[in-house]
Amino acid sequence: MLAVIVRRLAALPFVLLSVTFLTFIVGYFAPGDPVLTMMGNSRDPQTYANLKHLYGLDLPWYNQYLNYLGGLLHGNLGLSYRYAQRPVNDLLGSGVRVSLQLGLTALIVSLLIGIPVGAFAALRQNSVSDRAMMVPMLALYAVPSFVLIPVLQWLNYRAYSRGWPALPAAGWGSWQHWVMPVIVLAAAGLGFISRMTRANVLEVMKQDYVRTARGKGLPEFAVRFRHILRNALLPVVTVVGPSIAFLVTGAFVVEQLFSIPGIGFLSVQAVQQRDYPVIQGTTVILAVAVVFMNLVTDILYTFLDPRVRVSG
Repeated sequence: MLAVIVRRLAALPFVLLSVTFLTFIVGYFAPGDPVLTMMGNSRDPQTYANLKHLYGLDLPWYNQYLNYLGGLLHGNLGLSYRYAQRPVNDLLGSGVRVSLQLGLTALIVSLLIGIPVGAFAALRQNSVSDRAMMVPMLALYAVPSFVLIPVLQWLNYRAYSRGWPALPAAGWGSWQHWVMPVIVLAAAGLGFISRMTRANVLEVMKQDYVRTARGKGLPEFAVRFRHILRNALLPVVTVVGPSIAFLVTGAFVVEQLFSIPGIGFLSVQAVQQRDYPVIQGTTVILAVAVVFMNLVTDILYTFLDPRVRVSG
């Protein structure tokens, strides 16, 4: 286990270096001029020169990149082009908190519903109950979020037009604002986790140690929970870590359409305004989140499966 932790931590600087370099190069050679975007309708040459010097954009690209790396080593993600020199740390700090709350809630909903549904369907394989559960799960997994969002908003509008209590269509604040975004974010995860759990349970049920446990006369309850479900959930653990990372930083469509001030919403706005420091900051946070959550997943897996500890 210690070797796994050391390998992950040793890879982190190389991952960040690669990510920051690729992101910087794409932003540097992208069409358009962020300084002209900041100036709006003004085309004053002196103002243009002052802004380029203020942000260090009058330097060669390699100097700009080295300056960015130097700031990154001190925890400084730079200054936003769009928000009047506001530190990117402040912008993304507030956005990450919102996205983290939203993403973790959606993941918990996916796990609490998806695992029992998948396990129950597997234990009743090819029955009416199995099909009745897995067909909706397959539909949730297949329907993209940009299709599900208008459907939910239309249903919400129909409820409001009939005089029923309606949920807020956009914004962030009270618990009512959470309902539709969490449903949309949890939908794909719910479908994936339930299908994965069902497949794992069916695979474990074929193993020799399950037949041996039943042959020894163990109660069916003990066989299902101690031998089947416990071993079937091990592969599910491997996807939980990356799922958290991508839910936190990848809910671009959901946050944009619901006007949620998370990191995805800020990133879309940054792309539209050529706010490259915010784009780079988002990419760095995503890379760190993925590496860190993979590390946490590996550690959890070693505790849940003794064979991994022995082989390590």
